[in-house]
This record gives sequence, structure tokens and C-alpha cells, in this order.
Amino acid sequence: MGSSQSKIPGPVIGETLAERLRALEVRENTDASEIDRDFVYVEGRESLHDSPCSPSISVSVTEEWEKKLMEDPKNRLALSALSANDPKAVLSQRATSIADTQNFNIKIEFEGAPITNQRSSGRCWLFAATNVFRVGVMRRYDLKDFELSQAYLFYWDKLEKANYFLEQILDTAAEDLEGRLVQRLMESPVGDGGQWDMVANLVQKYGLVPQALYPDSFNAMNSSAMDSLITTKLREDALELRLLVNESKDIRSSIGAVKDKMLREIHLILTLMLGPPPKPDNKFTWDYNDKDGKFASIEITPLRFAAELSSKNSVKANSGTDINELFSLVNDPRNSYGQLLSVARLGNIVGLRGVRYVNVDMETIKTACISMLRSNLPIFFGSDVGKFSNSASGIMDTGLIDYELGFNIRLGLSKAQRLMTHESAMTHAMVLTAVHVINGKPVRWRVQNSWGEGAGDKGWFVMSDRWMDEFVYQAVVDPRFVSKDVRDVLNREPNVLPLWDPMGALA
Repeated sequence: MGSSQSKIPGPVIGETLAERLRALEVRENTDASEIDRDFVYVEGRESLHDSPCSPSISVSVTEEWEKKLMEDPKNRLALSALSANDPKAVLSQRATSIADTQNFNIKIEFEGAPITNQRSSGRCWLFAATNVFRVGVMRRYDLKDFELSQAYLFYWDKLEKANYFLEQILDTAAEDLEGRLVQRLMESPVGDGGQWDMVANLVQKYGLVPQALYPDSFNAMNSSAMDSLITTKLREDALELRLLVNESKDIRSSIGAVKDKMLREIHLILTLMLGPPPKPDNKFTWDYNDKDGKFASIEITPLRFAAELSSKNSVKANSGTDINELFSLVNDPRNSYGQLLSVARLGNIVGLRGVRYVNVDMETIKTACISMLRSNLPIFFGSDVGKFSNSASGIMDTGLIDYELGFNIRLGLSKAQRLMTHESAMTHAMVLTAVHVINGKPVRWRVQNSWGEGAGDKGWFVMSDRWMDEFVYQAVVDPRFVSKDVRDVLNREPNVLPLWDPMGALA
């Protein structure tokens, strides 16, 4: 799933209320009686009533809790502040916001423009990938502004996912309909989200086109109605296929025509809602002006246009990097490092590659990213963007929001524990274009988002290195910038995770 923009109250209101809360905060030298009077504790304290622990909630006990809670002036102030405002705004830390500046000492020379906008869709992975791809195209054709068509890949991804889903339904026809696997497949047959290997599949089979030749339709920018219709249709189709499989001896001959009819109906929906796309083998004509205003025109197929990213000239323009050779590093501390991870039944195009990750520590990921940035290469990465972040200011920092100040609670899950409990996963893909390094250590990172210029600093975000450690899970890197030991992991048999594993989340 891609992330959408969040709207919060003005920072001035939040900062003022937070300062008043701090003024009432308990100090370390406060004695025990003061603490008991000021705060209501639950964990580790005796029950407020004399009866043994009850499995149900007592209304009278909650009244005692509330009375004790409201005796503290800090909690009364917190009630006024937190009940009328976004807690993230009220509890935002001014010092953190000031420290997370858009200043970096390692930055790629050419970041690509303009800032893109996925609008009300979950296409962040396609935007992040095409924002990486376009840098090479812009260098090759000497462009000032350029976008590749995200909608073109979106169209073919939906059709391919529909086919992939129906094939999975056929393959699991003997499984219990109410079982976890089939229910997971039914959950989101053609969701907007995806992964790097999935966009690589799309580019391999369908190529790329400039956005000017296949711009966003209304339903590309607002995908929920289309997704809902296709999902409903595919769920109906799935039940029909399961029934036919159990009644047929020769599945492929008897069911092939039925499945083709189902896909044709999905094709109809997509074509009417997104518009007929260019065909991968048909030439298109692209007229453009370079950064100096000079007119040029080329005639080429989408497949050939994409293949040029691996051409000698494009590789040279990308500092020796062939973007078709990039692969995913992930940080999943639940699993041992130095192994290849994959997710069962996760993909989009039948017969092409599934999702593969090389699991490494964060130091390996960051070292590779810094090396790529030094070589003027942008980086696709996946993270849990909603945690300790502010879309209005564009700041992602573990010190941004002080929940302990407002609620007297501490959130202490480790990265591994957040994955184990499904508290966190990759929810959004973006692009790294710069890093600030002090004494050899990264401090903050510059992020190109796809939420338009209204989010962050005209579309740009800043991510603290602490936040990267906790909430970044993936970076797509050039093999040149990792050790041979890491590269060799790609040749090993993968540890296949179940479809419902958090590493199966689609950005």
C-alpha cells in the first residue's frame, strides 16, 4: 500500500501546548509521594481495588482511575490539548524540527525534477522506481524536467496481478477456503502496492514511456473505486474457478477459456477507467525540448526505450551503473543476516522473478547507500513512513514526537519486535538523494517523496539516521557497492517466508 498525506494543525499551537506540558512534567528529584499524586500508573503497581485481578472491566474502578487522573493539573492540560488537536502536533519536539535541516555534505548532482504526486493512490513504489529511472533518461537527453509514465506501468501491473491471482487460486484450489493462505490471497488481489522486483518485471515485459504520452487518468490518481470493482469481480471469479477445478479432470483444457474470459473482463474495466495504453512493441513518437530549449524528436518502442537504460551511453551517464542490475538489501533482524529471503506466492507476473531480498545489517545498507550517493546515484528505499513523522514539515525522526510527555508511557519495542507483532512493515517507497556525514557517520538523509510539493519542504523530506535504523527496511543498490560476500547471497537458496509475513508487505 502507498501512503497518503496527513494533515495536522498548525505547529505553533502544538509547540505552545507542549511547552506548557513540559512545565508541569515530573522531575527526577520528585519524591515517591509526589509521583503517586501526579500520575496514574497501571503496570507494576498494586490494583486500585482490593479484589483479585478480574478478567472484566469494572466501571467503578475506571471512575477511580479517572478521579485520580484528573487530580493532576498536567493531565487536565493534556486533556484540553490532546482531545482537541492531533497528538503528533501537540507533542512534536521543536528542537528536533530545528536540527533536521535540508543541508547535506554529500548530495547527487542531478536529483531529477519535478516533484511527483501519486495523489489518492498507493502507487508510491512505481513513483519511486520511475524517479530513479528518470535520472538516467534526463542525463541522456539533457532534460530539465521529465517524468516517466507511472500510469503505464500501473495499467499493466493491474492486468498482470489479476492473472497472477487467478493462477494462485487455481494452484490452491485444494486448500481450505477458510484457511489462512487462501484468505490472504483473497484479501487484496490487485492492490496498488508493489516491490522493486515487481517493477523490474514490468519494465522487462512492457518497457517504459514518457508521461506525456500516457498521463494519469482520474482513476489512476484516485484508484479506490477501480480497485474495489476489480477486487469484487476477482473474488467472484476465484470462487467459480475453485468450483470448476473440483469438478474437472482436465483443468487446463476445461478452465482455460473460462479464465481467459475473466481476464478479458478485467482488461475491459482497466481500459475504460485508465485508457488504452501504448503497446510495448509499437513505436511511439516523443517530441521534447532539452534544457536549453532545443527541440528534438525520437521514434522508439517502450521496450527499446527501457532497454536504453542499459545501453553504453546510459551506463556511462549513470556513473557506470546499469539500473537493471540493481537489487534489494533488507534489514530484518528476526532472521539471520547473510541469507536470501523470499516470500511465498508474492509477485505480479507469472514466469518472471518473485520478490527477493538479501538480509543484512543496517551498517551494510547505509555504507552502500553512501557509496551510491557519492557516485551521484539515487536510491529506491522502503520504510514505515507513518512512524514518528510529520508530512507537513517533512521530518522523520524518532525524537520528533514525545509520547511519554503527553501520556506517561514509553514505547520500547525493538525493530524485530515490531515486525513480530505486525506493529511495523514497509508501507511506503521513496528515494534518497543526499546524506549529511559527520566524523564518518551519517546524521540525516534527504528524501524525495511523491506526495506533491504541498508536503514537506516543497516535496522534500529529511530523515534522521536514528529513524533510518528503526523504520527503514529496504534499499535497492548497485552490486558494485557491496562486498562479494553480499553479492554471492543472491545465488543461494532463499529462506521462503509465508505470504502473510511482514516482509511481504507491499510499499
